[in-house]
Amino acid sequence: MPDCRLPSEQLPARLGPLARLPVFFSLAGRPVLVAGGTAAAAWKAELVAAAGAIVTVIAVQPGEEVARLATDGVIRLLVRSWDDSDLAGMALAVADLDGSEGEAFAAAARGRGVPVNIVDRPALCDFTFGSIVNRSPVVIGISTDGAAPILGQEIRRRIEAVLPAGLAGWSALAARIRGRIAARLPTSAGRRAFWRRFCERAFADPPPADGGSVVDALIAETAAAATSTGRVTLVGAGPGDAEHLTLKAVRALQAADVILFDDLVSPAVLELARREARRIAVGKRGHGPSCRQDDINARMVALARQGLAVARLKCGDPMVFGRAGEEIAALRRAGIPVDVVPGITAASAAASRLGVSLTHRGTARSVRFITGHDRSGRLPEDLDWRGLADPGTTLVVYMGARTAPDLARRLLHHGLAPDTPAAVLTSISQPAEQVRTTDLLGLATHGAAWDGPVLLVLGRVVAMADAIAPVAGLSRQCRTAGAWEGASATRNRWLVLPASEDGSAIRMSMP
Repeated sequence: MPDCRLPSEQLPARLGPLARLPVFFSLAGRPVLVAGGTAAAAWKAELVAAAGAIVTVIAVQPGEEVARLATDGVIRLLVRSWDDSDLAGMALAVADLDGSEGEAFAAAARGRGVPVNIVDRPALCDFTFGSIVNRSPVVIGISTDGAAPILGQEIRRRIEAVLPAGLAGWSALAARIRGRIAARLPTSAGRRAFWRRFCERAFADPPPADGGSVVDALIAETAAAATSTGRVTLVGAGPGDAEHLTLKAVRALQAADVILFDDLVSPAVLELARREARRIAVGKRGHGPSCRQDDINARMVALARQGLAVARLKCGDPMVFGRAGEEIAALRRAGIPVDVVPGITAASAAASRLGVSLTHRGTARSVRFITGHDRSGRLPEDLDWRGLADPGTTLVVYMGARTAPDLARRLLHHGLAPDTPAAVLTSISQPAEQVRTTDLLGLATHGAAWDGPVLLVLGRVVAMADAIAPVAGLSRQCRTAGAWEGASATRNRWLVLPASEDGSAIRMSMP
């Protein structure tokens, strides 16, 4: 019986290093100095003027663009050389000046305590201008720290393509109604629910002509949906790779006040949650310290009764060997609303990784999912062995690392051919992923000693996994000894596919 442990709260991962700190500077009504008469200086002057700054441009030879800004009343233009005293009281200073003059301007600005930017000279800059997506009051700044301006422009283009133009109108409406919402919806949960509805409308519809009536309707919807208790959402985290999450799963994580997560949920998945959300580890591991299911159920009920939105984050799909039924039953008995967001189960991820269909026409008539152990940690005794040994079935075994040899022997006993192909997948879709192929006899005679979560796939479709060799770039032939001693001599291949960005891999052929 594994040791028990209590659910434990965990802090989110620390923020990684930042090349630049993204800040948004308030310039409304504040003075800014721009030195230089070039087109680049004109663009910077127009940019800070758009943010409400009172802009003075000093240039010995103002270019056409600078002159036009002065004519239009956007800037005040002084046709002369700049002087140290010009920097007094400035909120920011920008210059497009060459050589030692740029260095002198930067030194003078710093001497006055004024943040300075020298165009195209990052070593002299206290701040930089990135690419901008403007849906003001929504403003998105993009920086590559000067390393790849073209990349920043491409990121901006892609963001522009997905943000509706009407977002500016919705943002302005949000700014006007914040106080009203705080008064009408006094709880933080109620306000978050309102703003979720508001945001859904903002991305779906153009801004309303009568914002008041729309806001009243959204408040009424929020109040009608509110209860004295929170709710729990069982969320499928997929097999590991955060990119396997559904959009609905990401929304559930970002709406959650508290997240109860399994040990096998990857840090990358947790990073998609709100940083303000509490994170509570409720891991369960076979043959290791685990949280009792009753403790997990009690914690979910207690949190929901505080009016919180709770996300119960489970690896794979919560409805496949995830004990979701027990949790749903406990929540319903307590009167707690519960939703389920399905996830990609490990069997689907395995089929994708192997490049095979689990129900390939003419090869497999059915697919079966079974668990590799019962409550005692042993192979379940009540399995339909005759059905599992059907050569026309693809068998997927969850949590079968320790019982794999016994399982294989039982299948051999019930008539499944010794050369039936088998795949052993560990840590699917994660950096430590490995895929090994052998046959049923090899599985029966090899001691199970795999690290990480293990999935077994048995059946004739696994033979088609060889077709992934050219796709994965398998070219090197290696021979090794001793790893599978005593295994089948008729079919004993070991295919290792470590996950890597360049797709490189090694194919191991055993004697």
